[in-house]
Amino acid sequence: MTSPSIPDLPPSESAERPLTIVIGCDTFAPDVNGAARFAERLAAGLSARGHDVHVMAPSQRYRRFPPATEIIEGVPVTVHRIPAVRWPPHDWLRFVWPWRAKHYSRGVLDSVKPDVVHIQSHIVIGRGLIREARKRGIPVIATNHVMAENILDFTTLPPLLDKLFLKLAWDDASRTFHMARAVTTPTRRAAEFLETTIDIDGVIPISCGIDASGYTPSLGQRDANRILFVGRLTTEKHIDTLLHAVTKLDPALDVTVDVVGGGDQRKSLDALVQQLNLGDRVTFHGRVEEDDLRKMYTRASVFAMPSIAELQSIATMEAMASGLPVVAADALALPHLVHDGENGWLFRPQDADDLAEKLTRVLTASPEEYSALQQGSLSGVEIHDIDRTLDTFEKLYRGQPVTP
Repeated sequence: MTSPSIPDLPPSESAERPLTIVIGCDTFAPDVNGAARFAERLAAGLSARGHDVHVMAPSQRYRRFPPATEIIEGVPVTVHRIPAVRWPPHDWLRFVWPWRAKHYSRGVLDSVKPDVVHIQSHIVIGRGLIREARKRGIPVIATNHVMAENILDFTTLPPLLDKLFLKLAWDDASRTFHMARAVTTPTRRAAEFLETTIDIDGVIPISCGIDASGYTPSLGQRDANRILFVGRLTTEKHIDTLLHAVTKLDPALDVTVDVVGGGDQRKSLDALVQQLNLGDRVTFHGRVEEDDLRKMYTRASVFAMPSIAELQSIATMEAMASGLPVVAADALALPHLVHDGENGWLFRPQDADDLAEKLTRVLTASPEEYSALQQGSLSGVEIHDIDRTLDTFEKLYRGQPVTP
């Protein structure tokens, strides 16, 4: 089965008039993860361009609040908070009961009457929205930020049922995405993965985008060797590989590690730090304010991303916008961002020895080599400018052809 073609809208619809857009998210502020961050930047960016943007997202309590204006990325956006419950195995995830998703979607669509719906996943809210939008003839753009494999740690299913869960999850994704007018995902490799996994053609790679002007590069070598990781503390991030790699670095480098983010693996990582005698070298900061995070990017020496499940990695783009060399796992979409010898190095996934060797290359680089890596990151992130991303989605919403 292939995805449907994107029909042209009537002239009245393709004119450059503001659109009314509903964005459906299973994770949104105050959640901290790549999908939520993208949805926030998308909603804020579109709203700043004059569009009437409505976000449908889980509430932090099991209570339905009336639509409210929330300040997202400094921009007022209308948010419809839907009653949600906490998923106990996860440290922050809240979800809407699946059998209620269509009910809530009907209410939002009938009151807002959008020109287009843009879902950010196929799981619950997106699933309900696309089915109700289809009944009303409202075009839907679907973006996939999810790998079903990443959910396995939180299903509480016995291992023997994992394969069944994955099959059911991807079958449901296939049914949902085939209802969309267009399907997008952040990178070409992620698009190819989705096309192969659910037998769909024409998935469009569109970067999540970043406003690089909000980050402050500090060019030149540092007075101390600081490794920075930013992301959720979950198993697929393989922060344990980074910690083991630190033990293999030359003690003369006097390396410290800053880990930013929260997650279910925090306790086990704390224990591993003690086991490896890294207590005086590794700091877990948890979630930090945006201004503090940007300062940490600016002062770091190198950014490390050992994850094997990144469909793009907004954190890596933020590091690049801060002028940081990056050492990342050679897995999924990270090779789209990191190029050996240009802005950092790729290492063999889950190989602490190789990670240590690549970190050493950066930390022992000459001033000229280090500066070249920094400039490589700054140049490499330019193509991911958020304005390009917004331009592309606006064209998709209007039924116009796009260039990935």
